[in-house]
Amino acid sequence: MTDRELKNLWFEYFESKGFKKIPGYSIIPESDTGVLFTTAGMHPLVPYLLGEKHPAGNKIIDLQRCLRTKDIDEVGDNRHLTCFEMLGCWTLGECDKKAMIKLSYDFMTQKLKLPKSKIAVSVFAGDENAPRDEEAASAWRECGIDKVFYLPKENNWWSISGGEGPCGPDTEMFLVGDQPDCGKDCSPACDCGKYVEFWNDVFMQYVVKKEGEKPVVLDKPNIDTGMGLERTLMVINGYESVYEIGCLKRAIELVKSQSKVQDERACRIIVDHIRAATFVLGDEKGVTPSNVGQGYILRRLIRRSVNYARKLQLDVKIFDQLVDLFTDEYGEDYPDIAQKREFVKEELFKEIQKFSKAIEGGYKEFEKVISGIERHKIFAEKTGEKVENVISGKAAFRLYDTFGFPLEFTKEMATERGYSVDEQGFEAEFKHHQELSRTATAGTFKGGLADQSEATVKYHTACHLLLAGLRKLDPTVSQKGSNLTPERLRFDFSFPRKLEKSELEFVENFVNEAIAKDLKVDCKQVSLEQAKAEGAVGAFENKYGETVKVYTIGEVSKEICGGPHVKSTGELGRFRIIKEESSSAGVRRIKAVLE
Repeated sequence: MTDRELKNLWFEYFESKGFKKIPGYSIIPESDTGVLFTTAGMHPLVPYLLGEKHPAGNKIIDLQRCLRTKDIDEVGDNRHLTCFEMLGCWTLGECDKKAMIKLSYDFMTQKLKLPKSKIAVSVFAGDENAPRDEEAASAWRECGIDKVFYLPKENNWWSISGGEGPCGPDTEMFLVGDQPDCGKDCSPACDCGKYVEFWNDVFMQYVVKKEGEKPVVLDKPNIDTGMGLERTLMVINGYESVYEIGCLKRAIELVKSQSKVQDERACRIIVDHIRAATFVLGDEKGVTPSNVGQGYILRRLIRRSVNYARKLQLDVKIFDQLVDLFTDEYGEDYPDIAQKREFVKEELFKEIQKFSKAIEGGYKEFEKVISGIERHKIFAEKTGEKVENVISGKAAFRLYDTFGFPLEFTKEMATERGYSVDEQGFEAEFKHHQELSRTATAGTFKGGLADQSEATVKYHTACHLLLAGLRKLDPTVSQKGSNLTPERLRFDFSFPRKLEKSELEFVENFVNEAIAKDLKVDCKQVSLEQAKAEGAVGAFENKYGETVKVYTIGEVSKEICGGPHVKSTGELGRFRIIKEESSSAGVRRIKAVLE
């Protein structure tokens, strides 16, 4: 089965069951969703999972491009990718487990043609906060599935990073391999490879209103089901890895054909990372490489690709061919990628050039490290201290993190000079860095709309007023992104230069005047065409589908938006701009607070 055939099966099946297809969202979300990238189909839908009414109704499906880098060091094995596609299906405001499990079972056995003897499932075993999910287990047994495993929270409970927001038990679906059990406790929870997960149904029956608190029952529960496209194709086609799927396989073969050194994992990493870079750069809101946030992740992906190309003695000009391959493959589902083909190539070239300079800096840094050790040895001879020819883990990690030198590269250079590298020290530094990254990621998510906090909702409304004020200065201004926390807003917008002090004062006064008037915030659902005809601003309108929500604030603002918002502007308090700065080429950033 091809990826196109699977996509068609998915939409045909669920549309026949009353679900409505909606467009997928950008891979670079409005930061209101709280993550640097769209990591799952549900992230852009959080307001609807918490009770907002979706314009398309309460039964929806989509195809979503996603990006996760949490497992970046596992990329290159048989099943990990940074960039992937997710088929999603939701019931909003209701949680009929039996009905969804029956739909899942029928799709697996009737459409994917999987024998039920090869299907295993896991359900939540229960804990002090929520009961054992016998309802889900019973539904599976009624379908004829006898391999039902009860697993603890770490395996079968879903929650948003950071802890706040909708959550609940889930049931996961696995294809069972032919190999014998790895032991008496062999189950989907172990890593022996016998059970390969490819789908799950999340029952969002609870919500954590504040981090650290116990979950409480959600007034309007939901079901979120997500099927990873690549993993599912691997399972149903009997492939050994996700890299055997059509497009990825062709890309691997292309890289191998031009590599002077053969290394399967290196080939896979290059293909995965360049595909991810194509998705990010080619997105309608594509960012460019930088040292912060999304730009940093993109830079890391590109530079890792260059390093592995060097390992394969592969000319990086092949990246253009990979971009063409991916653009041709995904342009049908994501037209923005097709439209930005040349932009993607140009930005890749620029970053490779910058990295070449960084590599030169890394060589100089390496020489400084060696010189420092040699000087230490001269001094140590006078004191009798023994100094070994070992590059510290900290120094090796700096070469990796700052200059892009992989550990293997540093070890090779060290060996040539008669040195070794403290690999354990490097791993310790690396793990520390990973932990900091995970903490930062969780913190980023907590800054989103997932918590639906009163303060964050106020800042969301303030963003609408801010955009209206900026468009008074220049009607061509458009929103490029935002990040909201309960303490402040950060708003990115298109503008060719730094704003003058008088212009910032004008915008600030405009917002405060709108607040002082205590304007009512109205919401209505209309067709996308009607919203455009009425002059509604829609920075990211293609994600909303045929029917959209339009929020109107007096005569000041009219925007297509998913919400939520305050009832009137008088709730906001006083608006104050605290900083205006560059975000990227042609994009400015304003940070502001409500007092």
